[in-house]
Amino acid sequence: MSSNSNSSSNSSNSSRGGSNSSSSSRKENPIDVRLREVMGRGEYALIGYMVAGYPDEHTCLDVALAMIDGGVDILEIGIPFSDPIADGPTIQRASYIALSNGITPRKALDIARRIKDASDTPLVAMTYYNIVYRLGVERFIPMAREHGIDGLIVPDLTYEEADDVIRVAHMHGMDPIFLVAPNTSDERINMIASVSKGFLYLVSVYGTTGERDRFYEYTTNAIRRVKGLMMGRVPLAVGFGISRKEHVRLMIDAGADAIVVGSAFINIIEKRSGCSNSNNNSGGSNGSSNKGSMLEDVRQLAYELKQATRSSC
Repeated sequence: MSSNSNSSSNSSNSSRGGSNSSSSSRKENPIDVRLREVMGRGEYALIGYMVAGYPDEHTCLDVALAMIDGGVDILEIGIPFSDPIADGPTIQRASYIALSNGITPRKALDIARRIKDASDTPLVAMTYYNIVYRLGVERFIPMAREHGIDGLIVPDLTYEEADDVIRVAHMHGMDPIFLVAPNTSDERINMIASVSKGFLYLVSVYGTTGERDRFYEYTTNAIRRVKGLMMGRVPLAVGFGISRKEHVRLMIDAGADAIVVGSAFINIIEKRSGCSNSNNNSGGSNGSSNKGSMLEDVRQLAYELKQATRSSC
């Protein structure tokens, strides 16, 4: 993707959300570059989420490339964990299947490396602190960086406990990305926004991930409030429950710079590949026959959601 550096784009970026370009002390991260490119075209970013190793170790690479081909600007890769407390049933099932497929953190990073070798799309790893802690912050982050990971989300790691993760991430040029909720206080949002790089992730609803039929006024109010507090320090991404283009426009109209979609993609894979929590036959005849249509459905959803991020929609 090409960047647009004209003055009108710079003005738009200033009002919508920065891209950390002022941090001259570190090499610019691919996430920052991509967000600036997208914003420079007058668009809003689409961040797609997938689980490494789901529906299986090989097909997940095709899923990632289908999402990217459809229009995903940044790819978030979930490293499966046995107790994913922030995730709803859809992503929990996907994580359990990935674990049953033998996906370890190292194998998940190997998958990320293969995606990075096939595409220049920025990659964000999402995992739980138990995994980071077991491997060691000083080991996990450089290993993830070497495997093409540009940003890291650890949803169960609080701002107060994140000093080591922030420090080591900065040392290795990785963006530490933090989450805030609709009920997070103004003071805390300001503290978290001051250390979050790449983007700040606003959880759009109370509870866990998963597709929603509708959103309530508290979501759009939260977007406006958080956006006002951030004052352009980093772009604002909104996720949890978003699955349709009208959801995308609702979040963008309220002030979001980027949209995160996960469960909607996982649901397609689950339905079309023949996966379930008790029976993963994605490699069998049924899974093989459905793989092409599943990948096309993933690509089509990414395309429709990306179209909704364009200002002309």
